[in-house]
Amino acid sequence: MVRKLRRLSKAIRKPHTKDFYHQPGDLPGTIIIDENAEAPMIFIIDYNETNFIRQQIEVPEECLNYLDAESVSWVDVLGLGNKDILQRLGKVFDLHPLVLEDVVNMAERPKIEDFEDQLLIIARMVIPKERTCGFYSEQVSLVLGKNYLLTVQEEPEHDCFEGVRARIDKGKGIIRKQGSDYLAYSLLDAIIDGFFPVLELYGERIEELEEEVIVKPTPQTLQQIHQVRRELLQLRRSIWPQRDAINTLIRDGNELISDEVRIYLRDCYDHAVQVMDMVETYRELVSGLMDVYLSAVSNKMNEIMKLLTVVSSIFIPLTFVAGIYGMNFNTEKSPYNMPELNWYWGYPLCLAFMGAIGLGLLFFFWRRGWLSNSATIKQD
Repeated sequence: MVRKLRRLSKAIRKPHTKDFYHQPGDLPGTIIIDENAEAPMIFIIDYNETNFIRQQIEVPEECLNYLDAESVSWVDVLGLGNKDILQRLGKVFDLHPLVLEDVVNMAERPKIEDFEDQLLIIARMVIPKERTCGFYSEQVSLVLGKNYLLTVQEEPEHDCFEGVRARIDKGKGIIRKQGSDYLAYSLLDAIIDGFFPVLELYGERIEELEEEVIVKPTPQTLQQIHQVRRELLQLRRSIWPQRDAINTLIRDGNELISDEVRIYLRDCYDHAVQVMDMVETYRELVSGLMDVYLSAVSNKMNEIMKLLTVVSSIFIPLTFVAGIYGMNFNTEKSPYNMPELNWYWGYPLCLAFMGAIGLGLLFFFWRRGWLSNSATIKQD
C-alpha cells in the first residue's frame, strides 16, 4: 500500500513540468531551456481608446515599433523552446539578467520584484482538465513597464486570458481607457479567478468520496483521497505566495501602479483570500475523510469479528457435546459409562439437544442486540 501511494504521489504531478535547478557555482542569470519545450510564439496586442491591433510577430525586434508609442502594448510569449529568441527578447525590453532568468526558469515561487523602471510579477496559473478532476499548472511571468506589458507563458495550449483579449478586442469595460498597470491587474484577476472552476471540481469530487467512504470504502478509495489531498496541497502552494505577492503590490508604493489600480487590486486580493479559504476547507474535509475511512474499515472489521465470535460461541458447546459422546465408553464395565449409547432414541435426542443449545444461544444473542449491524447508517 505504501509503495502504491508513493507511485500515486509521483503520478499526480504535472506531467509536462520539469524542475529547473542550477548546479552549484553557476553564474547568476543562467538560462536553462527544457529540450522538450515548445518553440516560442510571440503575439502583440497594441491598443488605445480608439485603435486596436492584434497580430503575431516573427522576431522580437518587431516589438520596438510599438514600445515607443503612446498606446499600451501587450507582448505575449507562448513557449520557451528557443534560447536565442528569449535572449533577443531580453535585449529588446532591456531586461536585467536576473529577470530573464526568473522568467525562463519555470520553478519560481510567485513573487514581486522591483527593477527600477520595470516590475516583475511571477504568478502561477491553473487550468482545469477536461472530463476529469485535476488541473494543469504553469508559471506566468509578467514584466510591467510604463506603456507595455510582457507576459511569458510556459505552455501555448492552456490559457485563461481569452476573456481579457475579448474585452480589449470589443472595447468592453474601461480596459482600453487605462494603462498597462490595469492590464496587469486584469491578467492577475483572470489568474486568480481561474482557481474557482478547479475548486468547484474538487468540491464535487469530495462529495462523491464522502458517499463512497460511508457506503462502500475500498483500498482504491484511500488512494483517491490521498490523490485529492496531494493536489489540494499543490493548489495551496500556488495560491498562498500569490496572495502575498498581490498584497505587496497594494502595500508598497510603485510609480508603475496607479492609486486607482490599487483599488482594483484589493478586490483581486479578496478573491485570493477566498480561494485560500476554500483550499484550506477542502483540505480539512479530505483529512476528515481519511479518519472516516479508517473508522469505516475498523467498524467493518469489528462486524466481521463479531460474526465470527457469534458462530464460534454457538459451536463451542456443540463441539463439547460431540466430544463427550465421541469418547465411546464401554457400558458393560460400568452403568455410569454413558448409558445413552445404548438408547434407542439416543442419536436423535443428542442432535435435538445440540440444536436446542444453538437456537438458545441465537435467541440469547438476539435479545442482547449482538446480532444487529451497529455500523448501519441510514441514507436519505
